[in-house]
Amino acid sequence: MAFWRNKPQPPTEPTESSEPAGLLARMRAGLRKTREVLNTDIRDLFKSEGRLVDEGFLEQLFAKLIRTDMGVGPATRLRDQIAQEYRGRVVQFEDVLSSIAAKTEQMLSDQSVELAQATSGPTVILVVGVNGSGKTTSIAKLANNLHRSGKRVLLGAGDTFRAAAVEQLTVWSGRIGCEIVTGPPEADPASVAFRTAQRAFEEGFDVAVIDTAGRLQTQTHLMQQLDKIRRVVGKQVEGAPHEVLLVLDATAGQNAISQARGFSEVAGCTGIILAKLDGSAKGGVILPIHEQFQLPVKFVGLGEGIDDLAPFDPSSFARALFDR
Repeated sequence: MAFWRNKPQPPTEPTESSEPAGLLARMRAGLRKTREVLNTDIRDLFKSEGRLVDEGFLEQLFAKLIRTDMGVGPATRLRDQIAQEYRGRVVQFEDVLSSIAAKTEQMLSDQSVELAQATSGPTVILVVGVNGSGKTTSIAKLANNLHRSGKRVLLGAGDTFRAAAVEQLTVWSGRIGCEIVTGPPEADPASVAFRTAQRAFEEGFDVAVIDTAGRLQTQTHLMQQLDKIRRVVGKQVEGAPHEVLLVLDATAGQNAISQARGFSEVAGCTGIILAKLDGSAKGGVILPIHEQFQLPVKFVGLGEGIDDLAPFDPSSFARALFDR
């Protein structure tokens, strides 16, 4: 699966994780907790001879869908899909899951999940999020993903207020084989972002991935700092930042929605990295975020390893979520 739009990538040797079957297997593993809760709940609605689709069944199905934190809007559309197809009929558990999976894929397939690419010069990616969301680790995984796809990657350690974040990224950069720009402790994050974009442009890097300090969406002065970072990188590289990726913790469930609202309004987010999906039973939160903010999920975190970041694929997600 290509990570970029606008520019074709050279062919690469296929690996298990890049094949559709491999991605589906990884997605299934990452969504295991959500799938087990959802499938058990829905299966409990059925008897061996099936179940009549009436108002009582539809209300119960709606309640089960809500448990995955997919929100009222998406759960309503999935319930209505079942009503439209099967109302007044006796159906089996597998029929309902198949229909819901198909509708889920449709709901998530209306936006590109590929990374934007600069028309000329380096592509600049800002990564934002709240403290503890898995942002720094997700940046390392993203850099590794891009590096393995043949890109020359430069990291920018813009979280200058947290020494551990700079140290962590520095260690990861060495393991990945990419270079990094750092600054002194508590330096102006915009200055690190500026130097990263400048070096990426002057030295011909393909991609610059810039970390930013974790912050709450309610911290106005820190959100204004993000706006400054956006402006300074734009002075160095035309059109930058080309992506602003918001890292959300899948275990946060509905709280992730308020984070998405705050960041999308101020930081101009273009997509989401949904981290810690493997540790959550609330994987359905992808749906309301996509619906409310029209932000595509571009990558999902499926484990703790450096390779455990996968490009989001609506088909694999829907099939893995509903065990098709």
